[in-house]
Amino acid sequence: MIYIALGANLPSRFGTPRQTLKMAMAELEKRGIRILDRSPVYLTAPVPMSDQPWFHNAVVSVSTSMDAGKLLQTLHNIEHDFGRVRTIRNEARVLDLDLLDYNSTISALKELELPHPRMTERAFVLYPLRNVAPNWRHPITKESVD
Repeated sequence: MIYIALGANLPSRFGTPRQTLKMAMAELEKRGIRILDRSPVYLTAPVPMSDQPWFHNAVVSVSTSMDAGKLLQTLHNIEHDFGRVRTIRNEARVLDLDLLDYNSTISALKELELPHPRMTERAFVLYPLRNVAPNWRHPITKESVD
């Protein structure tokens, strides 16, 4: 299975962060990334804690014919098309798309770390992931999503 995390805490040209996530899911489909399941949207505090707005977060399970590198590039292209500008880490953003797991692939390449290197430190990823993949196990540590 392939899992993608979605997050937003700033309005975009599509509206509220929740509306942006909905439009981002539609854009995934337009680009050949078929959504198989989606979690509810969770409202979560920014990490690390700051005065920026709270995030709307979700996880989708998908299928695609793209390899992991092409998929990650497509996610970055969607972020850019939605107005994301990368300046500093953990800043407020109109859209964040993270490739969490690609068929349990393990990769330590700087440009493609799989599974996502910080996903197990983030409840805002694990709770929605549990909705779509309750039996998911980390490919390296073998820890359950719980």
